[in-house]
Amino acid sequence: MKQVLTIVVKLQPTPEQVAKLEATLQAFAASCNYVNEHTDPKLTNKIAIQSLTYQTIKSEFNLVANMAVRACARVAANRKVAKQKGKPVKRFAPTSMDCDKDLFRFREHDWTVSLATIHGRERIEIKAGNYQRGKLKATNPTSAQLCKHRDGLYYLHIQIKDDAPDPHDADKMLGIDLGRRDIAVTSEGEKWDGTGIQQVRDKFSQVRASLQKKAPKGTRTTRRRCREILKRLSGRERRYQQWLNHNISKSVVRRAIELSASIAIEDLTGIRETTKEQPRSKTERRRSNSWAFYQLRTFIEYKALAAGVRVIPISPAYTSQMCSQCLHIHPAKGKSYRSGKTFRCGHCGWHGDADFNGANNIALVGLFINQPGGTGLSCRFSRTIEYVQLSLFDNFRATENPDLSR
Repeated sequence: MKQVLTIVVKLQPTPEQVAKLEATLQAFAASCNYVNEHTDPKLTNKIAIQSLTYQTIKSEFNLVANMAVRACARVAANRKVAKQKGKPVKRFAPTSMDCDKDLFRFREHDWTVSLATIHGRERIEIKAGNYQRGKLKATNPTSAQLCKHRDGLYYLHIQIKDDAPDPHDADKMLGIDLGRRDIAVTSEGEKWDGTGIQQVRDKFSQVRASLQKKAPKGTRTTRRRCREILKRLSGRERRYQQWLNHNISKSVVRRAIELSASIAIEDLTGIRETTKEQPRSKTERRRSNSWAFYQLRTFIEYKALAAGVRVIPISPAYTSQMCSQCLHIHPAKGKSYRSGKTFRCGHCGWHGDADFNGANNIALVGLFINQPGGTGLSCRFSRTIEYVQLSLFDNFRATENPDLSR
């Protein structure tokens, strides 16, 4: 099995090379906008789009052949995504360009890359850390993406294909319950508290609001310093969340390897659309929309794939209402089964951490999916005797009075 990893390295171009890179990104974005505006919006086949616009954009925007091909493919791919979301493709910004093996080449011996521009090919030095160097060593990547980040610097997102072991079958399952109060809770009871990240997000939100309020007011020096501080703070919250999710995902996958277990994780797709229907305050909306549950899931998935651990997404339906001990499902109305962080079963009397109970239920469902032959996942039906008695009573009535059986 092949796994595609994206390695981000920083480019160190000269001022002359910066001008060429900027001109190339501008030309690539302009060609994409031309293709999008002069072809049928419903057309999503890149070959058909290329046959209609290839010669025009190649000559008008001074693109090399492969750039024109990549521009047509970019428009086709964006239209497919927009069609799934039910939205039209608007405009393309000059912030990125797709590169194939003819537009980009990686040179390991001097740690440079050769990039094609509209003004010729340029060899640019790259700045890579130990992790990037270890992943790029002895590789021959054939695709990349030239990107201009918000900081105004240029980066190269290099895609490399790595051989990943086939996921092994496991008799054990490690359930992961995701949440905002506790970022993740495993079926073994290990948890990562979300109080810290919430406090960090609240702090950054207050600082941004204060600076944005002062930015259009005051003296010229005050406005300039507010803009500088906002620029310096940009991305710090996102990087902290990313670092935290990386640590959590590494711990989860490492524990699954130690247990020789698979991982069952909540599939929370569409949860924001569901919660938006409920009346919430501005602060609650911000906290919910900044919840990076999908990022954590993707980190767990790609790390598990590299380690040969199977990841099974589980629907969260009834996982917080079912008792993990007796499998009795409580009614959702009023949520009387849950008091704060404690789950209390009104059927068997078990009580414990609500997120831990949900993680165990996720593990049970994941084990059932992983072992369709049977896992003992069943609940006792306590009303069987009542139905038997009712059936005997009906037979008695039919025997005493045959007319009642008709």
